[in-house]
Amino acid sequence: MELRGRGAETTPMSLPSPFGRALCAMISPFTPSGALDLDGAQRLAAHLVAHGCDGLVLSGTTGESPTTTDAEKSALITAVREAVGDRASIVAGVGTPDTRHTVELARGAQKAGADGLLVVAPYYSRPPQDAVEAHFREVADATGIPVMLYDIPARTGTRVEPETILRLAEHPGIVAVKDCSYDFLAAQRILDRTDLAYYAGCDEHNLALYAVGGSGYVSTVANAVPDHLRAVLDAFDAGRTREAARLQQRATPLIEAIMSAGLPGAVTAKALLNALALPAGPVRPPLRPAAPATTRTLLSLHADLTAT
Repeated sequence: MELRGRGAETTPMSLPSPFGRALCAMISPFTPSGALDLDGAQRLAAHLVAHGCDGLVLSGTTGESPTTTDAEKSALITAVREAVGDRASIVAGVGTPDTRHTVELARGAQKAGADGLLVVAPYYSRPPQDAVEAHFREVADATGIPVMLYDIPARTGTRVEPETILRLAEHPGIVAVKDCSYDFLAAQRILDRTDLAYYAGCDEHNLALYAVGGSGYVSTVANAVPDHLRAVLDAFDAGRTREAARLQQRATPLIEAIMSAGLPGAVTAKALLNALALPAGPVRPPLRPAAPATTRTLLSLHADLTAT
């Protein structure tokens, strides 16, 4: 399971980072008519990598995976790989509530050129933990590329319990976790007992999780400020911990506006990217675009953060 690009790093004060440290949960650009904009995706991916991202997560919730087709998901991986080459790892979101469909997406992602798979707990049906574990194992067995578990019970309705993660850590194909559980104690317990790479999935936890041995982040906010978020990790690794804290704190207003303003991150991230003249386009229904006032607030906070 050799990875390309700047993945599989070992940073001075963190565990090995199999997909890199600074991963962006990239939006999926659409044309004005709502079609997948592959040219825009290539331009955005190249921009993100040039500004500090060493990994891109495609077709996550921020990438509007519930409303993109299987063919679009594969085409997106192929296009982004062509744009970034080996300069960044590509992790493909393949999570669905159906194990068979998830396996199909996983195999398609491997064929399209993905370096890893992001697999969320099966949602809506709320399976018990033994079924959750079996789901992850079946997906991990289906391909030759490594898996990042995704624990986000607020969206799925099902927690990937710490004991389940500990058992899954024994599988050679399961190498990482994207943590949106808001259970910081559980994350530290698992870090202490396994070699899993732990990635913050909530931007407000980027530095905190990294400081206790996490591997980096998978960030929606990185769509808009990839270099600033990368600078937080760089400062921490250089031993400039106060500077790292200051940079993280400076990003808090924008993080809150993008992630905690009552709108999905795909909506707010796209609103800001469109205002910055970066590839984004509309969101697909049932999502609706951000109000003009929201966009103005996002743009103002972005200007405050990026002012020299």
